[in-house]
Amino acid sequence: MYKCRLCKRSFKLITNTHLSSVHNITLKNYTEKFGYKGCGFLIPNLLPKNDLRYIKWKESLKKRPAAWSKGYTKETNPSVAKISATFKKKKINNFAKWREKMIKDGFIVVDRPPFQKSAELAELIGVILGDGYIGKFPRTEILAIFSNSNNPGFVNRYATLVEDIFNKRPRLLKQKDSNCIKISIYQKDISKRLGISSGARKEQKIRIPSWILKDKRYLIRYLRGLYEAEGSFAVHKSTYTYKFIFTNRNESLLDNVYNGLKILGFHPHRSKYKIQISKKKEVYKIKDLLEFRKY
Repeated sequence: MYKCRLCKRSFKLITNTHLSSVHNITLKNYTEKFGYKGCGFLIPNLLPKNDLRYIKWKESLKKRPAAWSKGYTKETNPSVAKISATFKKKKINNFAKWREKMIKDGFIVVDRPPFQKSAELAELIGVILGDGYIGKFPRTEILAIFSNSNNPGFVNRYATLVEDIFNKRPRLLKQKDSNCIKISIYQKDISKRLGISSGARKEQKIRIPSWILKDKRYLIRYLRGLYEAEGSFAVHKSTYTYKFIFTNRNESLLDNVYNGLKILGFHPHRSKYKIQISKKKEVYKIKDLLEFRKY
């Protein structure tokens, strides 16, 4: 507590309000005579919420006009853009304290742990490689899986799988002028945590993760994801034709499917863009083993 040199009353802070109302002098005049110790300007937001001065200040905020920059961004207003450029140049982060608090409270995750290896993760990796896409942005990444809107079983299965693995509900968006639904989420480090490169995969060299190769349960689910995305099952009994087909234009992905089927004991045939199983017994066996189109 500080004593006013004029009236000897004690205050937490000797302010201009007290000096001008009681002694008819300014804070400047007081400090010139007695010094700055114990003097200052009152910061209303630091007062107790039941303090009359805090209540009065809070009510006064309602009458204040909105800030000049409200509704503007650096893309739409040159003054805001200038402020942003100055902050970058001087390396000022005016969100630093807010970000620290959000990290401490768990609202912002800085270091995301690697995914726990599981059959569900193996299947998700397979379906992403077959019918998915990972895109990079300056501050985040997008994972998108595309499905025919006439296949609600596929949509429900993989939307649930994404939510379970990422602990985040994906967005389902019906594409305009097409019979397609996009399952998507935004999050950091998607590519790194899944072990899948971002961008187009047509020319990428894709390998089956070693942890999937070591366990046939994981390999089966990995192949299921691929076949759910790019596979087909066809029977034409009049010509005794049975086909279980995987179609893709990425050679390394075709190698993955071909080698995976061989490991599981099947006898696939490979053409330019397809892997086929044509023996009736094997067609039904692989279909049941992968639980193809069972939702």
